[in-house]
Amino acid sequence: MTSTITRLTSLSHGGGCGCKIAPHILRDILKNTRGIPIPPQLLVGIETADDAAVYQLNDEQALIATTDFFMPIVDDPYDFGRIAAANAISDVYAMGGTPIMALGIVGMPIDVLPIETIGRILQGGQDICRDAGIPVAGGHSIDSVEPIYGLVVMGLVHPSRIKRNSSAQIGDVLILGKPLGVGILSAAFKKEKLSAKGYQSLLRFTTQLNKPGASLAALAGVHAMTDVTGFGLAGHALEIARGAHVQVKIAWDKVPLIEGTHQMASAGLVTGASGRNWSGYGDEITLPDGFDPVAQLLLSDPQTSGGLLLSCHPDQAEEAMGIFHANGFEMASVIGQIKPGSGLKIISR
Repeated sequence: MTSTITRLTSLSHGGGCGCKIAPHILRDILKNTRGIPIPPQLLVGIETADDAAVYQLNDEQALIATTDFFMPIVDDPYDFGRIAAANAISDVYAMGGTPIMALGIVGMPIDVLPIETIGRILQGGQDICRDAGIPVAGGHSIDSVEPIYGLVVMGLVHPSRIKRNSSAQIGDVLILGKPLGVGILSAAFKKEKLSAKGYQSLLRFTTQLNKPGASLAALAGVHAMTDVTGFGLAGHALEIARGAHVQVKIAWDKVPLIEGTHQMASAGLVTGASGRNWSGYGDEITLPDGFDPVAQLLLSDPQTSGGLLLSCHPDQAEEAMGIFHANGFEMASVIGQIKPGSGLKIISR
C-alpha cells in the first residue's frame, strides 16, 4: 500500500485533481487567450471549458485530444500510475469518444526516487492503457522537484456524436456515474487516517475507466456530457449551466457518496482545494436554508478520475442508466434536472 522508500505524497504539495488551479484564477489566466483565430475544423476548443479539444478530420471522424497530469494522490507507485492514467483517459470518454493512443508525461525527482519506483508508476499507467485498449506510444520526461505523471490521450468520435458540456436542454435530467468523496479519501490518506477498506474504495473508483461514454454518446437523448474532476460536482455542473445558459438543479439526497466520506468530512478530513473551489464559484450556487455544511464541502470536493455527468432527455434516462449498470457503475444515479434560469440550485428533501 505504501512505498518502501518514501511516501510519494510527502514529495508533493497537493495530490490528484486537487492540484488544479482554482477555477476563478484559471478563468482570469485564460481570459486573454480567446482572440486567437479558430479554424472551422476545430469543433471544440476552450470556449466552454470542455474536457478536450476536438478537430474534424473528415465527414466520419473527429480527433479528440486531451492531456492531464498531477502529483501523487497515493504512495504506492503502481497505484499512482493507474489512477493518473485513468483520469487522463476519462476526458476522451467524456466527449463521447473512443481512445486510440496515449503519450506519457513524466516529471520525477531523480535524486530522490529509485528508478524502480519510477518504473512502477509507468507500469501502472501502461496497464490502465492496456485495459482501455490503447498503447503508450511515446512521451516526454524531465527531472523535476515533485513527482508528476499523466498522459496526453487521443481518441476518435463521429462528428455527430460529440458530447459537449454546453448542450444541455431544459427538461433534461442530470445523471452522475460515480459517487462523490475521492478528495475526502485522499485527505484522510495523506493524514494516515484512511482504513484499508477506505483505500480499496479509493482505488476502485479512481481506476474505474469511464468506458460507458462512447455508448452513451450513441443515444440521441444524451445532450451534454462531462466528467467530474478537480472542480467538484458543483464546479462541473456550473460549467454545464454556463455553457447552455440554463439552471442546473440538484437534489442533494439523490447524490451518491462513497461510504464513510460524510463522516470523514465531518471530522475535518477535507482538501484545501474544496474551499478554494467554493471561493471561486460559490456565489453562483443557491443553497436551501440550513443546508448541511459538510454537504457543501462534498459538493466542491475535488474528484480524481470522477464519474461522467450527463444531461439526458427523460425518455432515455432509463436506457442511459442501463448502460451504466451493465458496465459495473452500480451507484450511477439521477441527481437533478435542467431548468430555465442560470447557476446551480441545490435542494434537499
